[in-house]
Amino acid sequence: MPVSVPSLDELLATAHVVSLPMRVKFRGIMEREALLLHGPAGWGEFCPFPEYNDAEASRWLAAAVEAGWQGFPAPLRTVIPVNATVPAVSAERVPEVLARFGRVDAVKVKVAERGQTLDDDAARVAAVRAALPDAAIRVDANGGWDVPSAVEALTRLAAVGLEYAEQPVPTIEGLAEVRTRLRAAGTPVLIAADESVRKESDPLRVARAGAADLLVVKVAPLGGVRRALDIVAQAGLPAVVSSALDTSVGIRAGLALAASLPELPYACGLGTVSLFESDITLDPLVADDGAIRLRDVSADAGLLSRYAASADRRDWWLARLARVHALLTASVAP
Repeated sequence: MPVSVPSLDELLATAHVVSLPMRVKFRGIMEREALLLHGPAGWGEFCPFPEYNDAEASRWLAAAVEAGWQGFPAPLRTVIPVNATVPAVSAERVPEVLARFGRVDAVKVKVAERGQTLDDDAARVAAVRAALPDAAIRVDANGGWDVPSAVEALTRLAAVGLEYAEQPVPTIEGLAEVRTRLRAAGTPVLIAADESVRKESDPLRVARAGAADLLVVKVAPLGGVRRALDIVAQAGLPAVVSSALDTSVGIRAGLALAASLPELPYACGLGTVSLFESDITLDPLVADDGAIRLRDVSADAGLLSRYAASADRRDWWLARLARVHALLTASVAP
């Protein structure tokens, strides 16, 4: 958590609430709302999804305060490899989605979408493999399977070659069981934990349980770059830095984390600005030749105005900011 938290009045004075249109449906939405803050160190982003309660959302505000009022650690690298992200679209739309990312060496494919089948997932993954024969493919189920379904699905999808499977089941115990069953069957798919890190009160429990081969870490849900670095160091597992469907302001924080990790063995899931119709900066953080070069971003006044959220949504976000600010301030009080 930040050493000190700006007053609510200071945050409200710089707050901008935007609603950005998506090119394709992602996490069930076609517009991404975010609250942007501007501090002496730069821009910060507060955009917890609706399912995060106020206590969980306080970590997202801590990350925004770190970005805007504290700044980031010194980087160890300035070029961050990133993967393309393919939402749960039909197989026919895969080439269209991939085209927005340019050349990439890794692709994350969303699977286990509600209302879809394993055949849909297999067709989508096969379409990615057909388009990019040499790319590393990882799948992300967002905890959408139970253990038997996960084992069946990953056994089938492994035929095209999978780098790892992200959060195939919702619980830590389930992750451990899937991992054990796949290993026993000789299925070469690593297990990555995402929600079991960022949604847990103890983000290290998954590592202690031996339930994952690697961690997916996201700056905002974990409370900032410095806290995420500490979690990765204590877990002792390889880490993949990913986004929470952020604007370029949030992606800048993800890049800061990726740039500060002692090791970065996997391409990061930080290319998701390509899924937006527009961003809040004239120089968006999108991949070029499979990577994003570390640089600062500034929100553009014209874009903030063009994509300003409706009055009722702005009021909703400002009320949420006030509630969460009270919790965050209490948590860091001496």
